[in-house]
Amino acid sequence: MALKIGIVGLPNVGKSTLFNALTRSHTAAAENYPFCTIDPNIGIVEIPDERVDRLAEISKSAKKIPTAIEFVDIAGLVKGASTGEGLGNKFLAHIREVDAIVEVVRDFINPDIQHVASEPDAAEDIEVIETELILADLTTLEKRGSDFEKKARSGDKEAKIASGLVTKIRECLEQEKPARKVAIESEDEAKILHELQLLTAKPLIYAANVSEESLKNFDPEEFRQRSNLDADASIIPISAKVESELIELTAEEAKIFLADLGLSESSLNQLIRKAYETLNLITFFTSGEKETRAWTVTRGSSAPVAAGKIHTDFEKGFIRADVIAAGQLIELGGWNAAREKGLVRSEGKEYVVNDGDVCIFKFNV
Repeated sequence: MALKIGIVGLPNVGKSTLFNALTRSHTAAAENYPFCTIDPNIGIVEIPDERVDRLAEISKSAKKIPTAIEFVDIAGLVKGASTGEGLGNKFLAHIREVDAIVEVVRDFINPDIQHVASEPDAAEDIEVIETELILADLTTLEKRGSDFEKKARSGDKEAKIASGLVTKIRECLEQEKPARKVAIESEDEAKILHELQLLTAKPLIYAANVSEESLKNFDPEEFRQRSNLDADASIIPISAKVESELIELTAEEAKIFLADLGLSESSLNQLIRKAYETLNLITFFTSGEKETRAWTVTRGSSAPVAAGKIHTDFEKGFIRADVIAAGQLIELGGWNAAREKGLVRSEGKEYVVNDGDVCIFKFNV
């Protein structure tokens, strides 16, 4: 199942234009009026990774399958959404279903494109969105917290942990800080936090939608300070207008167009990679004549867990894994040469898979 990234923001900030560019489609309505997106649009986006292409070449693979992320274009959020304004609770329910959030912030002036305020202000727009998410989370904690407290009084050990965690999170939210800022001190707390599905606990990337002229010289630090963002905030500059033009071009034409703008690659590629990194994921590969495929696994996963991404039987019956770094395998031109050089390692159950590992799993069903 693909990981889900929700694209959120105020109405008319470029969410749907960005979604169409990401998915190279015209699925999402992108009109000059609020709430032109009602139900979320969903698209699968392949993660650009030249290692898949190179591995497929040396293995003479019949097909190649990159890893992918599911992007969800969610209706515009307005002030008061946590109490039902705009699309209110329906909007918030869609956010609960995603693994991470890309918050699109309009950072250009265009009198021909409406804005819910008199004119765009990045700091104010971010404050509106994040205040609504915090208020929604406080409502969630109010409902769930009382249940935990009742169970805790009866001696339920897990409920005591949950009740303590809810108190910590509530204090954080009341200081207008997101739940992701709360220090998680145990696996039990991590599990409970995940089950709460709090909106402000989700990883967040800011996509600053800028004009074509501002794209090349965008200063993330200046945007961070002007928008009152934390030092560790993830910020990607993107011009939805430029990206919407790029999807109409061939690969060669797009390369020339980007070069004319002084850019080496599409901002969307940066955004996709950043989304992947934000979720603490890595990519490992399997490569042979049948197919070369990229697989997604959480950083720090053991070889059996990685094998289980291919098939549950692989994890249950895991014996060992032949492993080599993709760069080495590509440089040597294939498995035979890598084995002759003694560079293919045999790893057991305790091995932690690294980004870029190419694996052959040995298992017994």
